[in-house]
Formats: sequence, structure tokens, C-alpha cells
Amino acid sequence: MYDLGGKTAIVTGAGGEHGIGRAIALRLAQEGANVVVTDVTLEGSQGWGGLATVAMQIDQMGTSSVALQVDIRDAAQVQQMVEDSVERFGRVDILVNNAGAPAGPDRVPIVDLPESEWQRVQEINAKGTFLCSQAAARHMVSRPGGGRIINLSSSAGREGIARYGAYCASKFAIIGLTQVMAKELGEHAITVNAICPGLTETERLSGMAEGLRPEGVDMETHRQKLIADHAAQVPLGRIAQPADIARTAAFLASEEGGYLSGLALNVSGGAWLT
Repeated sequence: MYDLGGKTAIVTGAGGEHGIGRAIALRLAQEGANVVVTDVTLEGSQGWGGLATVAMQIDQMGTSSVALQVDIRDAAQVQQMVEDSVERFGRVDILVNNAGAPAGPDRVPIVDLPESEWQRVQEINAKGTFLCSQAAARHMVSRPGGGRIINLSSSAGREGIARYGAYCASKFAIIGLTQVMAKELGEHAITVNAICPGLTETERLSGMAEGLRPEGVDMETHRQKLIADHAAQVPLGRIAQPADIARTAAFLASEEGGYLSGLALNVSGGAWLT
């Protein structure tokens, strides 16, 4: 267990029922942090309560939470997110840039990739990470105590994947930004690291499967085959669960992880080693 008591964290993209963001938010709360959870919408889907439910679950753990609707592509909304967090809790100590672009018509060969899809993915994944990091860092450097910035990249930010041109480029960009910020912010006792999950069993997995689904194969059959095929290539024999990513984030947010900065950590069961 890590002691995050008295700390305040912001976790973006935290509204999904089975998502990495929710898992990280709950784990940080379990470690004692107050958590501001954000997403592009407050509502969930298919009977899931969205951010309000996540916030309620955090409150039930004995810490405090705030749920904010934030479009991370909008600098004004991002700045307001930080200001609202500081107003409620007095400071921001931890930022987790988890929000990411959902799969869409971007999962095509480069020669067929619409410019609008390239732009959509970059604005959410790369620009959104930049804007949130900038706003949080400006606050962190303005007062003593340092901070932690944790960016969600991907194994696709380590090695290119066919039909994932926009996504890979955005995730490579996050690793580059992580390294730059680690060098610039270290003098302020702010660490900046990236987590690179391998294939993870979240809602987004269905979107990934759809982008690769052969014509005539039903979605669930293809999804299960994708999981089985990938698990067979993982030395630990399974794909990642959101809790695996959350444990890594909690360590990076803690004092125990305080001398790590500028890293891009693979959380892939040994499947990705570079």
C-alpha cells in the first residue's frame, strides 16, 4: 500500500465502467488521495452511471471526489478543471492523463486515412495531454511540494501497428512529451512518466476489434479470438486488466516512485520489451 493521504489527483477519462481511468481513480482513492474525475460527458451508457457513479464509489472509500465534465481539447475548460480542483481541495499533486480518442474511421491504411480522423485523434490524445499537463504543471511549480504527472501512452507508442497510423503517432508523441517535461520540471520536484499498456480488457477493446474485424465475422467471435491470440503471445499468458495499469499508476504517484522520471513503462506481461 502507498500513502497518498492528503494528496489530490486529477484523472481524466475516468467515466467508463470497465476503463483504465476508473480503475486508476479508485486505486488512488484506495491509497488515500482525494480524486477529481473528469470525462467528456457526465453520463454513462448501457445502464452505467458514468462519472457520478465513480465519484460515489470514491466517496464510499472515505476520501473525497469531484466529477467534472471536461473536453480536454479546449484550453479554457482544462484551465477551469485545474482551478476547480484547487478551489475544492487546495492543491493538485497528481495528474493522470488517461483520456483518449475512441476508435473510429481512423483504423485504416495511411493511404485511406481521412485528414479529419488524423486531426481528431491527435487533438484528443496528443493535444489533450499537452493542455492538461501544461495547466497542472503551472499550478505545481507555483507552490512548494512538487507533483506527479502520469501519461497514458500505449504499446502502440513503442512500435508502429498497421492501420493504426493516427493512434500510433499520437502515442509516440506522448512519450516524447513525457521526456521533455521530465527534463523541464525536475527542478521543481515534479516527476513525469508514461505508462504503455499492452492489450487491455476495457470497453475500448471492442472498438479495436471492430477496426480489425474481417468481413463476415461477428463482433464477439472476433473479440474473443483477438484476446486469445494476443494472450498466447504474452509470456504471462493473459492480456492486461485495468487493475494492472492502476497499480503502476499508484506506484508512480507515490513517494516510493519519486526518483523515477522520464520513463515509459511497459505494462504488457512481457509482450513488449522495448
